[in-house]
Amino acid sequence: MKQHINGYIGNRVLKLNVGFLLSAGPGHSHETEFDVPRVRVAEDVDLAYLRGVARLSRTKEGILVQGDLHAGVESECIRCLDSIEQDVVISLEELYAYLSPKASEFSIGDDAILDLSPLLRAEAIIADTRGGLCRPDCRGLCADCGSNLNHDTCTCALDNIDPRLAKLRELLDK
Repeated sequence: MKQHINGYIGNRVLKLNVGFLLSAGPGHSHETEFDVPRVRVAEDVDLAYLRGVARLSRTKEGILVQGDLHAGVESECIRCLDSIEQDVVISLEELYAYLSPKASEFSIGDDAILDLSPLLRAEAIIADTRGGLCRPDCRGLCADCGSNLNHDTCTCALDNIDPRLAKLRELLDK
């Protein structure tokens, strides 16, 4: 597989030739296994990996794609903004229309190529909006200076103590 300069494989691996299924007629199916490392799905979506099996079933309207794929979504911790990789399950169920009068991103043209990139891009973006933590006890960022409390110690909270609570701070220091 050809890798780009950035180490990602192009989304060409997500373009499937389904001509054999289209000519076989309704009722036929085929399973396609994915085990792809570091794939660039679109300009704005990269996956650390894509694994799983997708079932392609021929219907009278086109090809029905179904399956559960595991994807490594590269994201940021919602508390401290460190880079993280989340394993998300992307459930696919989409009908790709064949020879439809109105072409869309979920249609198959005369070349019989089914492109999974738009579907995976949409599902990965939805999965990424759920957010994640770098670890369960992530301390986040300081609200005053912005330093990462997992890596640095911050004295902002000690310096900006409410004068009414200063006596309590003295008791804690003892």
